[in-house]
Amino acid sequence: MRLILFGPPGVGKGTQAKLLSGRLHVPHISTGDMLREAIAMGSELGKKAKSVMDGGNLVSDDIMIGIIGDVVRSERCRDGFILDGFPRTVPQAEALTGLMKKLGIAIDLVVNMEVDKQEVVARLGKRVSCTRCGKIFNLALDHLRVGDSCPSCGGKLIQRDDDKPETVLKRLNVYEQSTAPVKDYYSRLGLLKSVNANGPIARVTREILSLLPAP
Repeated sequence: MRLILFGPPGVGKGTQAKLLSGRLHVPHISTGDMLREAIAMGSELGKKAKSVMDGGNLVSDDIMIGIIGDVVRSERCRDGFILDGFPRTVPQAEALTGLMKKLGIAIDLVVNMEVDKQEVVARLGKRVSCTRCGKIFNLALDHLRVGDSCPSCGGKLIQRDDDKPETVLKRLNVYEQSTAPVKDYYSRLGLLKSVNANGPIARVTREILSLLPAP
């Protein structure tokens, strides 16, 4: 099973990806995790990504596609994967389609997770990230507080400026403008299905599972 989880910041992609990963027995791969792993491993693409990021710039689509290619052709993705955080633009989606064709595999489903703006603001208000390893946690679900030590590496947990209410609303407006064409792209390919991501986490998980094609 090869899925893409698609939706605005704070919609719960990471949470659902982790739950679905356990149910479907395929790895959850996020762009942030992939970048950190590539840099930690010292791969050629990881070195390029680190150089770009150290300069305060965004990693190019070519580098991201290369890193994704390395991950999805690895042994751990032999039976599939759940991709979270990519693509975000039509050129990225087209490049990903080209990569999948080159590797001889296909995306089974793109799940568009929809949620009310105020719900996103509330959710991101509960999100913290580690200043050292960059991992993200939910204050309520992970039973943590701002300022606590990161369970993974011991770094300090903070609330990022871009998770504050006024910034979140701006991010959502930018998201709607930039990603609407991506939804149209996958809709034309017959891969896009939408779920209402408001409400209990377990219900959203069940709804996503109900959309999956039969194995």
